[in-house]
Amino acid sequence: MNPVLHHVLAALTITSAIMPATTQAQSLPRRQNDTIPAQVESIYTRGLRYLSNTQDAEGGWGGGSGGRPGVVGLCTLAFLAHGADPNHGPYAPQIKKSISLILKKQAEGEDGYMGPQMYDHGFATLALAECYGMVDDPRIAPALKKAVDLILKAQKNNPRHGWRYSPTTRSSDTTVSGCQIVALLAARNAGIPVPDTAIQKGLAYMKSCRSSSGSYGYTSKGSGRLTLTAIGSLCYSLAKKKDEAGYAKSTDFLKKNIRNQDGTYPFYFRYYMSQALFQANEELWQAWNKDNIRLLSAVQLPDGSFAGNHGNAYSTAGALLSLALNYRFLPIYEK
Repeated sequence: MNPVLHHVLAALTITSAIMPATTQAQSLPRRQNDTIPAQVESIYTRGLRYLSNTQDAEGGWGGGSGGRPGVVGLCTLAFLAHGADPNHGPYAPQIKKSISLILKKQAEGEDGYMGPQMYDHGFATLALAECYGMVDDPRIAPALKKAVDLILKAQKNNPRHGWRYSPTTRSSDTTVSGCQIVALLAARNAGIPVPDTAIQKGLAYMKSCRSSSGSYGYTSKGSGRLTLTAIGSLCYSLAKKKDEAGYAKSTDFLKKNIRNQDGTYPFYFRYYMSQALFQANEELWQAWNKDNIRLLSAVQLPDGSFAGNHGNAYSTAGALLSLALNYRFLPIYEK
């Protein structure tokens, strides 16, 4: 894949007979009245202000990675995860422009593909799934159905029943595959039909890359990595497979290495690690969350952004989403 986003972008018309939107669409869940740490709210609001101020007229964040569907999808999720009204709230215009750009990219592709990489497609599909039923836009439902169909088709054509860089690639890796599995689970949660066999086969591929220690490798069981293990663990938890034997071992691996950092792709790492720990063990997540808040507070720039080699929009979205479990507004963050 293009090294600019390697591992970084590496957590319908549907007829009424198939998907009655009025009954199947999800509504915005509300978090219990737990107190949000003031530091979290400060970091998050400053980050959203940055994303709002730097979004371009088309709905992206400048040239390069900032205009790619995956980054636009993550930025959209960052807005939604704060719990503001996506139709009439202060960030509704930004959310609507982002969705329009994602849909434009899909229209330019083939068979519902939102490329240029399956990373992009997966994160853009996740954004559409979380928007469906929350955002008043009739274009989302058919676009989400097409996006899901593309993921399923790509899996069907893959000998290992996973995914990699393009819909026609016949090899697989755990970063791209994890991204597609989470997108499928989010779409299913929103009411889009996703065959159980697709989830089962995707998890089976992930399992084939999990070692006896519970760690996940990139394309095999060897050279297990912390970020990959967080991705694999998250897939199993969201699929309600926490009773699967290897899941506990993966949790132990995350616990033993919780103080380690992935310096190459730090915000991608934090995005997945936060979700994996929250789903696995809330006590572990609470400890991680405190450290994450302290670190992000220290490295946030004066304009509210987070710096990264892949563009500040991407880094900012990843950083904010790693804090989003403090709010738990998005359906994907529910247990």
